[in-house]
Amino acid sequence: MLNGVHTWTAATHVFRNYLTNATPVATNTVYGTPADLSTANGYTAKGPQVATATSLVGGTTPGRVIATDPTALTASGAVGPFRYVVLFNDTPTSPADPLWSWWDYGSAVTLANTETFTYDYDGTNGLFDWG
Repeated sequence: MLNGVHTWTAATHVFRNYLTNATPVATNTVYGTPADLSTANGYTAKGPQVATATSLVGGTTPGRVIATDPTALTASGAVGPFRYVVLFNDTPTSPADPLWSWWDYGSAVTLANTETFTYDYDGTNGLFDWG
């Protein structure tokens, strides 16, 4: 998690969300495992950029990483199905595009034309905290 691969500032590393219908497993470590949806109907492979920033409580540790919600996906035709949203770091080259985490919606989602999907991060509690 904090082994020198990820730098949690938007100006330094670019994080992205992508959509998949393939079940992620612990051995999935880089972008494309599990497979991303293809670019089509308003969805772009690799997904939108997620702005992140670190926040230190009282100016010192403990701290937390806050993510800003990326622009919602509005379908211009069918998108999906997908069940998982995968967060990965698009900047490192070794390993290239390492995964950070994923979220399970519990069942497959398919967007119809004009429907939207909103990536909604907790702006108060963040992605994680330490300290």
